[in-house]
Amino acid sequence: MNQPISITAISSISPLGFIKETIWGNYKSNAHFFNEKDGTFVAELSREAKKEIEKLRQSNTKYKQLDDSVLFGIFSAREVIKEAGWSASDNFGINIGSSRGATGLFETYFESFLNKNKAETLSSPTTTLGNISSWVAHDLQTQGPEISHSITCSTALHAMLNGVAWLNSGMCNKFLVGGSEAPLTPFTIAQMKALKIYARKDNAYPCRALDFNKTENTMILGEGAAMACLEKGKIENALAIIEGIGYGTELLEHNASLSTNADCFQRSMRMALGDLNPEDIDIIVTHTPGTIKGDFAEYNAINQIFCNKIPSLTTNKMKVGHSLGASGLLSIEMAVLMLNHQTFIDIPYLEQSRPKKISKIMINAVGFGGNAVTILLSK
Repeated sequence: MNQPISITAISSISPLGFIKETIWGNYKSNAHFFNEKDGTFVAELSREAKKEIEKLRQSNTKYKQLDDSVLFGIFSAREVIKEAGWSASDNFGINIGSSRGATGLFETYFESFLNKNKAETLSSPTTTLGNISSWVAHDLQTQGPEISHSITCSTALHAMLNGVAWLNSGMCNKFLVGGSEAPLTPFTIAQMKALKIYARKDNAYPCRALDFNKTENTMILGEGAAMACLEKGKIENALAIIEGIGYGTELLEHNASLSTNADCFQRSMRMALGDLNPEDIDIIVTHTPGTIKGDFAEYNAINQIFCNKIPSLTTNKMKVGHSLGASGLLSIEMAVLMLNHQTFIDIPYLEQSRPKKISKIMINAVGFGGNAVTILLSK
């Protein structure tokens, strides 16, 4: 890191809610936010959140044509800009990514094409991956740089890396980063089931992320978006400081697998630590999607870096599942909340020691392709 970067605001819309107090209350509860839909576990937005998205959709004729992933992004971006006190004249940059993009809309358009052998007029512009950042920039009226990308499930943390790079380059003073995902569609769910990683059993926690005694895969898809406002240097009253960033890739043995010891995570965590002593890290918010191999690979990587002094581990996937490209920023939000409330969100079924202090938190994300990102936050 050339210099520290401040997170001056963060906002999300997810099954946990969209109001900070509600989100924190749901984190502290013992509840999960899964429901069964057509025989499949999913983590949907709450009824109140869905009403907000529908209100947004109806507020503008153009917005009626947009996918949920775009509307989730616009909603969260409006809220985070308001919290940060930014205005359009700040000309802040935008980098919002998505693993799948306009999945629901694409499936609808493709079904129409199969029936009519003709594509709908707006089928292309409304389903591109650049759609989210473009519409957020349109909605917020900023004239700063606008970027979109997809790097599978580490997408949102790659957006944060990119925002940090722009700020450190001196080419921008403020950057909005995030991820948005609306993957609860028949084809997307079918893809995850085809990989044989989807949860099948109902119990107290259907997604058993960080359960190292599970005997079958338990990943569950969730939907949502999360955004963060980044500013250069240590800003007074910042929610958190980005102290370190790391990234790593590895050669793939299989399209959807990590190496046994997650070499990419080892690289990203070492880079994020920099000159820090591993013992300085109090908590790791893990990526752990709830699969046997994925969870163990990350844990093995953590063991390699931290040896017998592993920080306390936690994840939000036991509550809201895996929101693919948005998941990394939701993990950042969880870390920021723990830092500011000085309270650790424990995993009920994981035996471990709780942190003695909450000063530095590491956040991990990785996706298909072996592309890991680690962010190190402090207060």
